[in-house]
Amino acid sequence: MARLVFGMNVSLDGYVDHMRFQPNPTLFRHFIDEAEGLTGSIYGRNMYEIMRYWDEDHADWETEGSAFAAAWRKQTKWVVSRTLKSVGPNASLVGNDLEAAIRRLKDEHDGEIDVAGPNLAKSLTDLGLIDEYRIYLHPVVLGHGAPYFAGPRPPLRLMSHDRVDEDVVRLTYVPA
Repeated sequence: MARLVFGMNVSLDGYVDHMRFQPNPTLFRHFIDEAEGLTGSIYGRNMYEIMRYWDEDHADWETEGSAFAAAWRKQTKWVVSRTLKSVGPNASLVGNDLEAAIRRLKDEHDGEIDVAGPNLAKSLTDLGLIDEYRIYLHPVVLGHGAPYFAGPRPPLRLMSHDRVDEDVVRLTYVPA
């Protein structure tokens, strides 16, 4: 049975914003390794549209960008959207019954499935489907933006903490 994991870069004040702080090469390598090991990823529409950036090569990419793009492209993706009619390579749309579809994915697969995006994570948290939360805590204060927890924080239990690079700590929680 697959495990659903919601992990994102987070500011000290609890916000996620991929445009305001980017991973350094060490953290980027960490995310490449994680992407290579995933069974797949579940995206909400907004996060999926942001991540479609990796579908096409860009001349200004460093080695890490190309490596992440390769890992992302080969990965199976499931997209939760009421508005999209089609999705890109290795992706499929999730039907209207979110809970049944995600439970089926968990039953049919092994390994880790990444949950991408706070709003989708809230929906899956409300359904009791997320198995682990990974907060990559960065030493920045944003003051506004999309919060990591899009709703009330669920009861959690700290499982581990580790330093991923010189500035980022990964906090791993499971539902309490």
